[in-house]
Amino acid sequence: MDLSGKVAVVTGAGAGLGRAEAVELARAGASLVLNDLPGAADAAAAEIEELGAKCVVVEGDVGERSTADALVTAAVEQFGGLHVVVNNAGVLRDRMLFNMSDEDWDLVMRVHLRGHFLLSRNAVSLWRQQSKATGEPVYGRVINTSSEAFLLGSEGQANYAAAKAGIAALTVATARGTGRYGVRANAICPRARTGMTAHVFGDAPDGTDPLAPEHVAKFVAYLASPPADKISGQVFVVHGGMVALMAPPTVEHRFDAIGDLDGYFADRDPQRTFSCTETMGL
Repeated sequence: MDLSGKVAVVTGAGAGLGRAEAVELARAGASLVLNDLPGAADAAAAEIEELGAKCVVVEGDVGERSTADALVTAAVEQFGGLHVVVNNAGVLRDRMLFNMSDEDWDLVMRVHLRGHFLLSRNAVSLWRQQSKATGEPVYGRVINTSSEAFLLGSEGQANYAAAKAGIAALTVATARGTGRYGVRANAICPRARTGMTAHVFGDAPDGTDPLAPEHVAKFVAYLASPPADKISGQVFVVHGGMVALMAPPTVEHRFDAIGDLDGYFADRDPQRTFSCTETMGL
């Protein structure tokens, strides 16, 4: 996983999964542009610089266009290019759907889905220009952060699940639409013990933590590296030392008359929905 000479942008890099991803990319030799809210990424930047890697911090809200512009500009002006984008920044506003406010919905959609869109759009626009100028494919990697919440349809996370489903679709569309220019785009659904998931996973156990963010970060560094050139348009569930490749949706049954649905669903398990509960056993 040699990323020497490569430049990576990581959002939400101040703590948790984003910080672990940034550090792992630095260990692989990449120069880093870190993003987080004001002051949040300073400690991460210091850790990366102690590793001997180059690093710059661009503060700002990923839901703002100006932040995406500044991140790509910093990569090009400070380090001479851009090769890897890791969209990680996110927030939670968990509520049951009937209790969810407009603000709860809008904030989660803006940070997650709009944040992914803005930076991805700016990055692939740059890569397309470079590819068309040279007539050759570029080295471009987009690694997006989805969630098992979208696979399961988490009851108390309608906003988060919907945003993460949108990110998965955005990832596939990115891969299909920009692969000709050399861009590879994939999404991960990580299980990691961070400040944002403390209420879900609780405290870390003694000894090795199977949900440590570093496990996920190693896979992110792999997806960013040259050996992953053949991998694009994929969704992975990742935790510990395990990586599960998700299959695309399939057609279960075709109905040529509406009345046929009555008989089909009469004895079918009502709990069998589009929810991919199989992931809970991984």
